[in-house]
Amino acid sequence: MIKFNKFPIDKKKLKVSLVKKDPFGNVLIFKRMLIAFLATVTYSRFNIVNKLNIEGTEYLEDLPKKNVLFISNHQTYYADVIALYHVFCSVKWRFKNSINLPLYMLIPRVNTYYVAAEETMKESGLIPKIFSYTGAVTVKRSWRSSGKDVTRAADRSAPEKIKKALSQGWVVNFPQGTTSPYAPIRKGTANLIKHYNPIVVPVVIDGFRRAFDKKGLFFRKRGTKLHIKFKEPLRFDENESLDSIVQTITKAIEQDPNSKAKKTDENDQI
Repeated sequence: MIKFNKFPIDKKKLKVSLVKKDPFGNVLIFKRMLIAFLATVTYSRFNIVNKLNIEGTEYLEDLPKKNVLFISNHQTYYADVIALYHVFCSVKWRFKNSINLPLYMLIPRVNTYYVAAEETMKESGLIPKIFSYTGAVTVKRSWRSSGKDVTRAADRSAPEKIKKALSQGWVVNFPQGTTSPYAPIRKGTANLIKHYNPIVVPVVIDGFRRAFDKKGLFFRKRGTKLHIKFKEPLRFDENESLDSIVQTITKAIEQDPNSKAKKTDENDQI
């Protein structure tokens, strides 16, 4: 009779290997399911009710899997991020400038994160909780709270949270910290770039303010042409000043108040 040696099994290690989590404790398999669910229920918003035009996904194809920071102007609380998630998942499936084939919903990209105001993501209700689980890196804004201007100490935990997210994947950041067009770029984003040296991908979005309400959950005008443009990735020199980084970002996401593009964005406001 053959006897087999008994090897001790470390149940804790086995559990860790079977239940993988992101740096914020979210179980990846549940996170993937939620992203797939959100992509399914929101697909028509971007490709049927409205039409999303995409440019520049060729810049995303060869990006590393982590330490990539997407910086974008901001028009709604949720719709901007959802649309970007659609594009990122589509790119994972090697589709170019298109979300026409929703096959990418089957196995969506899971290591994607976005920086969001803590007050927004902690609102009561199921929707904010679902959005938070799909990759929110929540921070306390030092200049605004509950729709009002405030002055308070900076959130010292924010840089470490964003560092964790960058160490695992792609991070979307809205450096203006508000949906108001042509608001100034916050120096916190410049500090992140200077200290963590990520690849920076500028993104310009348009039409979302016209198509959706401020939260991006309800339609404001159907049949709107939406636009997402990815620009060539940027790398900043370690000796570059914060002011120089802010100026470069401002121009890259087309939020210079003196630019000719201002007229287009102003027409988006209602």
